[in-house]
This record gives sequence, structure tokens and C-alpha cells, in this order.
Amino acid sequence: MKRWAWVVAGLYLLILVALTVPVTALAFFSTKADGGQPNVGDIVRVYLTWQYWLWVGVMVLSQTALLSVPVRVASRRPMAHRPLLLTIVAAGLMMGALGVGAIYSVYEFIFREKGPADWLGWGALGAGVVIWCAWTVLFFRAGRKGDPADIVSRQCRLLLKGSILELLIAVPTHIVARSRDYCCAGFMTFLGLTMGISVMLFSFGPAVLFLYAERWRRLHPGRVEGSE
Repeated sequence: MKRWAWVVAGLYLLILVALTVPVTALAFFSTKADGGQPNVGDIVRVYLTWQYWLWVGVMVLSQTALLSVPVRVASRRPMAHRPLLLTIVAAGLMMGALGVGAIYSVYEFIFREKGPADWLGWGALGAGVVIWCAWTVLFFRAGRKGDPADIVSRQCRLLLKGSILELLIAVPTHIVARSRDYCCAGFMTFLGLTMGISVMLFSFGPAVLFLYAERWRRLHPGRVEGSE
């Protein structure tokens, strides 16, 4: 079962990397304001930046942490405190990422390229940390009682709903921002789109693993999964 958890995390990595160019090209599609199509070469060069791979690494590691509880549940192994804590921290981090994406989107919609940009980065980061901590506490309190599988399923449902809500903010604000005539129009709302899409895909990981485990049990009745 551990092997299949790594397969799910690997597929998530491949999806993120594969969607980078088409999503970016679509988000910065030509408008009357910018007067030209996005340069595919410039988009591809994002693969050479450390910031991009840091973001991908954090997302994949968080996905792996979120899968730790489903692996134990599907393998019918005793539930330890550490895997559940990792899952709680990872889910809280994703909520914080959604909060940061929403803040960036609203900021660009209101201020365009102007406004208190000097403290925007630190302010959004601080707000994201507060949201992360708050949701981690909420998930921890909810996780003290109940079945671990139900806890993870509830977290994934909340992450899916949160990503949809964040995209309902990011998509309209990005469309408005791209219609404006200032430098780098739509960049911060694009970050909001990135967070929303990434977390939405992130929330499906445990569900895929649970579906595989259920099918495995039907094909192998009476057999307990080990470390496979």
C-alpha cells in the first residue's frame, strides 16, 4: 500500500508539472491591453527557477503527508499519533495557501499595480501563517474523536470546497485584471488561480488511494495489506 501512496504522490507531481505551461498560457492569453500572445519560451523557463520547484516540492511533500493516514487505514495497521498529525498540518497548510491566493487576488483587483505593495508580501505571508495555524487547530480538535478515515475524508471535502471558493474569487478578478493596461497585469490573480487549482487537485489524492484500497479488498477478500 505504501507503494501506491508514492504512485499517487508521483502522479500529483506529474500533473502539476504538465499543467504548468498550458495553464499559464491560457491565463495570459492575448488581450487588447497586452497586444500579444504569451511567449512560450518565457513560460517554459519557469522550470529553471528555484521558486517553482520549491512550490512543487512543498505541494508534493504535503500530498505525501496527507496520504499517511489513508495508507495505515487501508493497510489495517494501528493508527499512530505522528501520521495523523502530519495529515492535520498538511491540510492546514493548504488552507493557508488558499487564503494567500485569495488575498493576492483581491489586492490586485482593488489596487491594480498601486497600493501598499511594500508590505503586501509579508502581510499575505503572515495572514497565511495565521490561517494555517487556525485550521491546524480546528483539524486537530476534530481529529481527537472519530474514525481516522472519516477525519481525512472531511479534511479533503473542506479543501475541495475551499479551493472552489478561492477560485470563485481568483477567476473573476483575473479576468478583470487582464483587461487592464498596466505592467504584469494579472500576475497576482494568477497566483490565486495557481493555489486554487493546486489545492483542488491535492484534495483528490486520499480519495484515489481509498478507491484503490477498496478495489484491492474486493479482489483479495480476507487478505490484509502489508507494506505493498
